[in-house]
Amino acid sequence: MIRLHVIFVALLVFLTGIVVRLFYIQALAPDNFSSNDYLRTVRIAPQRGEIVDRNGEPFVTNETTYVLFAQPKDMIDKNKVIQGIDEVTHVGGATLEARLDMTKQWVPLVREVTFDQKKALEGKNMIGIGFDETSRRFYPEASLAAHLTGIVGKDKDGDSIGYFGIEGYYNKDLEGLPGILKTERDILGKPIIMGTQNKLRGENGRKLVLTIDKSTQAIAKEKLKKALNVYRAKSGCVTVADPMTMEILALTCLPDFDPVTYYEFSESEFKNPVISNSFEPGSIFKPLIVASALEKGSIKPDEEYDETGPVQIGKYAIRTWNNQYHGKLNITGILENSSNVGMVYIGSKLGNENLHSYLNLFGLGNTTGVDLQGEVPSYIKPQKLWYPIDYATVTFGQGIAVTQIQMLTAFSSLINGGWIMRPYVVKSLESDGGEVKKIESKKLRRVISEETSNIIKEMLKQTVKHGEAKYKIPKGYDIGGKTGTAQIALQGTYDPSKTTASFIGFAPVNKPRFIVLVFLNQPEASQWASETAAPTFFEIAKELIVEYNIAPR
Repeated sequence: MIRLHVIFVALLVFLTGIVVRLFYIQALAPDNFSSNDYLRTVRIAPQRGEIVDRNGEPFVTNETTYVLFAQPKDMIDKNKVIQGIDEVTHVGGATLEARLDMTKQWVPLVREVTFDQKKALEGKNMIGIGFDETSRRFYPEASLAAHLTGIVGKDKDGDSIGYFGIEGYYNKDLEGLPGILKTERDILGKPIIMGTQNKLRGENGRKLVLTIDKSTQAIAKEKLKKALNVYRAKSGCVTVADPMTMEILALTCLPDFDPVTYYEFSESEFKNPVISNSFEPGSIFKPLIVASALEKGSIKPDEEYDETGPVQIGKYAIRTWNNQYHGKLNITGILENSSNVGMVYIGSKLGNENLHSYLNLFGLGNTTGVDLQGEVPSYIKPQKLWYPIDYATVTFGQGIAVTQIQMLTAFSSLINGGWIMRPYVVKSLESDGGEVKKIESKKLRRVISEETSNIIKEMLKQTVKHGEAKYKIPKGYDIGGKTGTAQIALQGTYDPSKTTASFIGFAPVNKPRFIVLVFLNQPEASQWASETAAPTFFEIAKELIVEYNIAPR
């Protein structure tokens, strides 16, 4: 009887304590005990938008991973949990200790835990941890287009964010909007079935459909890799576009990086040389000056120049690339022989004011507006700082620096009827709800007439056919283009042993379907573009003629 009395008293005291505690929480100190103490708010990460080529072939997709989180108040042995997690994830005990805030209900510890790691952690039966499903970027074609796509890293809060290329430029469209889940939990941290269950739906990122053709991208990368090996070049790029729309069909540079293990590479390796690095273009620049002089009426297509020897500009003597002189040359002949002295003559006929004006019209000194993060403008110094030698050397592409995308855009205007167009890599953006935002080609301004465009195309066809090197032109096809070999300026002087070799070409001449810029940095096998960049272009062109089913003339 006494034992029952003791139990009854103990139970009465316990119940009285609960009543007093509830009275204190609800009546005396309600502000200190909000219902939020029992609410767990979870951010529902959206799926980052996929990136596919123009035919729907995937470049970047997502794969399932997990966020490992802790519920510190549920932990029995914190040190054992930290040790167990580190054994699987190798994050580091000190790092996990720092992240484990024991005052919080829920703490993310490790992001991007793989399925196998999740299974291993679950096998340790550690109390106080759990997993939220999320995703990370997956690249079905590995680094086929690393410089083009960019990378997905982490911001200061540990959330995914795009850097460089498409991932950086379109980050807001790709990342989507996160959702929020609020669940009311009991004292053990378990969901209360009849409690608060609020879910605010987010929105997944948009899918990007590119202008890029995966097959063209693969061809460009394969031929570039071969060129670097054969000609022992330090680096190089190949860019392919449709000159009539300026849709970029392929863009690849080597060496590149692995977008999955990007943290193993330096930040400088993420830069896309096509849009972020300037170079002196050399002779591929000459057609721009010729077209300008033709458009202005400063020269006639059949006009002749007597190439007899070097040209003196102040204290400087300008010579031909091989120090050979051919006597009388028409304008096409100047391009065929890549005559520097002939170009100085054309520049003098055009005049300094007009020359500088056309540089601006072609967009040099500005950005093209291509939809890739990291584009830089080239620099053209103010005209008042130009000297006579500057006006002379710029006519053959020395003393001026441009990016490859600027050069490709300007050159395309010569063969598309005279229009500077904005280059672009994304054709459309598609949301989960079916909304499609299409991006159309955009004409920015006309620089030359249709008539001048037709004249310069014919000149460039003859340049390929009768130029300084004879190329293996596919039978039945007309191809136009121009080589460019330029010395590299180092500390204010040119090093004759270090050159860049480039070739810019297009086909078919009458109605161009593609334009290709091949750029090789410091090839050791030969310093001449006619022996390095040009053969690489023709290997690519032959494949594209088949790939695009281009019929012979």
